[in-house]
Amino acid sequence: MEEQTNLENTEDQKTQQAEPTAEALLFEPIRDLRNSIHTELSKVIVGQVELIDLLIVALLCNGHVLLEGVPGVAKTLSARMLAKSLSTNFSRIQFTPDLMPSDVVGTSVYNTKTGEFNFKEGPVFSNFILVDEINRAPAKTQAALFEVMEEHQITVDGKTYKMDFPFIVMATQNPVEQEGTYALPEAQLDRFFFKLIVDYPELSEEISILKRFKNDFSGKLSQKEVKAVVKPKNLKKAMEMVEEVVIKDELLDYIAKIIQDTRISQDLFLGASPRASLAIMKASKAMAALNGRNYVTPDDIRAVTFHVLNHRIILTPEREMEGVSSREVIENIIKRTEVPR
Repeated sequence: MEEQTNLENTEDQKTQQAEPTAEALLFEPIRDLRNSIHTELSKVIVGQVELIDLLIVALLCNGHVLLEGVPGVAKTLSARMLAKSLSTNFSRIQFTPDLMPSDVVGTSVYNTKTGEFNFKEGPVFSNFILVDEINRAPAKTQAALFEVMEEHQITVDGKTYKMDFPFIVMATQNPVEQEGTYALPEAQLDRFFFKLIVDYPELSEEISILKRFKNDFSGKLSQKEVKAVVKPKNLKKAMEMVEEVVIKDELLDYIAKIIQDTRISQDLFLGASPRASLAIMKASKAMAALNGRNYVTPDDIRAVTFHVLNHRIILTPEREMEGVSSREVIENIIKRTEVPR
């Protein structure tokens, strides 16, 4: 009889473990969105789980992303496949030294039949824009993205054109080859929600890449398998759910202290702006939702802080000469900032 009771208790425990909690069920749409995107991108992208998660976080926060890495680490491919997994319009702009602002936003064209100027929209009029090698174009062309990235609108000849939802800009740049490039100004860097560093794959991942594409050299067969799995209405619903995630005032103080430390640090010439603190708050809420929680923890904040700050701070010349990296400085700031209990 005692054995039967123990067996029943064990079965009850298993049932309780198997049944999802109310909290997990609340964020099931976000979990489904995440799993769907991972499933589609894994058809082409090997590994890079953290990168894809951070791209989804930016997507849930309606934030723009700057992807930085050496050539050949799938920066452009990752952005393109993410766009393909969404049921939205997509356009790609290859930035070059001779690209003009009108090539990005559009221009007014004279109509000989009507005798009027008609505005012809540029490639930026889309939902998902991939800007390849953004630092290849001169400053005046880069500046064409200023208004549209921040306010989701374009003003041409005194007339304002609103962008449709969603509107996401993902840009890539190569940190190694600097000849013939134009460094992005701080004002534009600050408009990017994340700057994600794309590293080399691990040995096991590189072997998997070789095996996957040994009979598909161009990768076109794999890319054709990627389907659109996220509709704009589902994305909007997920964004609204992220806004409902709870973050305590103590954690808001924690974020503010981290940002404040960047402004007084002896290692930094330029600290982070309030836009950075807002980005950390939004990203930490999205990260919590991605993990099936309706509340933010300090771990969520620490997980996104580097990606929010690494392009928004400038090291002092002395620290640069010593070879200190921005990652070291940010990690030290996080370590010395007291974590709320």
